[in-house]
Amino acid sequence: MTSMQVALSIIIPVYNEVDNVEPLYEEIVATLSATDFPYEVIFVDDGSKDGTVEKLYSLSQRYSNFRVVYHKRNFGQSAAFLSGAKAARYALLVTLDGDGQNDPADIPRLVEQVQDFRTVVLGNRKKRDDNYLRKLSSRIGNSVRQRLLHDGCPDTGCSLKLFPREAFLALPHFNHLHRFLPALFKRAGFKLVNLPVNHRPRRHGVSKYGVMNRLFVGIHDLIGVRWLLKRPCAPEVSTHER
Repeated sequence: MTSMQVALSIIIPVYNEVDNVEPLYEEIVATLSATDFPYEVIFVDDGSKDGTVEKLYSLSQRYSNFRVVYHKRNFGQSAAFLSGAKAARYALLVTLDGDGQNDPADIPRLVEQVQDFRTVVLGNRKKRDDNYLRKLSSRIGNSVRQRLLHDGCPDTGCSLKLFPREAFLALPHFNHLHRFLPALFKRAGFKLVNLPVNHRPRRHGVSKYGVMNRLFVGIHDLIGVRWLLKRPCAPEVSTHER
């Protein structure tokens, strides 16, 4: 890690996670209280119907760095990440799932990998705590994606990532974008760092993704992203005035 100023906006999409949000926030605070950089935690409620909204509002009244963005209906994880990024106050974003399977203790390890604002750190779940079918579908999806996109990321399904806010907002945004962040950041010239991270069992509730989601959702997006990668990026422009 260089001497660059570190301040984190931690973005957590949630959909019907009423029993998970408070324990997850407490873990984040316990981890980051041992660091010296400022941070905020932004929960993005994606149209929950189980009391998550009320729980988030209650917590936001108790903690000054606890922020909430609300979607009136369910728009999906990519839209939630975008809404959180737009609301973020800091230049570096950390994303993770709201079900507690990503370990907040890994966040400082992600920060250690950052050399400058051209670095993207990608979590790689080495020991996944999921059932066989879920791991198989993810393995197939990752294999197909890597073969077509050559994105250099073995586990794009891991939500635990760190990247610059400005760069993320400059990407072309579409549904299921989060599946293709490594490819799009690589296209834009960013350095990608894959970091082994912890993966834990879900504490409460049920997963919002099934085997069919992981295998077949996003095929059209995969084709579209492959097309996009073959097109040049917009140039970075600088001017010199006398």
